[in-house]
Amino acid sequence: MTKKTVIVTGAGSGIGLVCAGGLIEDGHNVTALDVKPIPAGLAEAESCLALIADVSNEHQCSDAVARTVETFGGLNALCHFAAIHSTDDWETLSVEEFNRVLQVNVTGSFLMARSAAAYMKDHGGGAIVLTSSGSVKMSGMGGGSGRGGPAYVSSKAGIYGLNRALARSLGPHGIRVNTVSPGATKTPMIAEYTEVSRENAAARTMLGRIGQPEDVADVARFLISDRARFVTGDVISASGGGSV
Repeated sequence: MTKKTVIVTGAGSGIGLVCAGGLIEDGHNVTALDVKPIPAGLAEAESCLALIADVSNEHQCSDAVARTVETFGGLNALCHFAAIHSTDDWETLSVEEFNRVLQVNVTGSFLMARSAAAYMKDHGGGAIVLTSSGSVKMSGMGGGSGRGGPAYVSSKAGIYGLNRALARSLGPHGIRVNTVSPGATKTPMIAEYTEVSRENAAARTMLGRIGQPEDVADVARFLISDRARFVTGDVISASGGGSV
C-alpha cells in the first residue's frame, strides 16, 4: 500500500466522515474539512488535520491545500463530498436559494478541485473524486418530502460536465478526475425523508435497501487508489441499481 495524503471535504458527517475514517485506518494522512467542527474521534487521530472551511470560498480552498502540504509534506488526492441540499419545488424556489446551492455544490467543487490540481500538476499528479447524485437520472425528483428539488438536482447535474472538463484538462498533468454518484444514502441529507419516502427509495433499488455511507465512501477510496490508475472522466453509480 502506498501511503497517500488526501483532503476529504464534507468530513463532518455522513459519507465524508466515513471516508476520512477509512482512509486513516488504511494508514493514509487525511485533511478532514467541513463548515462545522470535525467530530473528536476523527479530529484527534494522529494522521488527521481537521479544518473548518467553506468550499465556496476560493481563499479558504487554497488555504486548505497549503495547510495540508505544510502539515504532511504533499497532497495526492481529493475526495470532495461537501454539498448542501435543497428541497424547494419549482414554485417556491427563490433565485437566492437556487444560486446559493449552485455556489456551494458546483462552484465549490470547482474551487476545491482547482486548488488541489494546482499543487498536483507540479508534484507528480494525483486523483480527484467529485460527488454527483442519482437524482439526476431519476424521475419524480421535484422536491418536497425531503427530496431534492430543482436547485439540488441542477447542481448535481452540473458535476457531470465539470467532471469531464476537468478530466480532459488535467489528464496531461497526470491527474485523474472521477465522480461518484450515490442514490438515497443514510446521511443527514435525507433526514427529512418520511418513512414512506424511505421505503419508496429502497424499493426503487435493485438491492432493496437505502445505501450506507460506507457503500459510497468505499467507491471513492477505490477511485483515488492506484488500482484505478486507468480510470478517469467517469461517473460511477453507487445507488444499488436505483438510478441506472
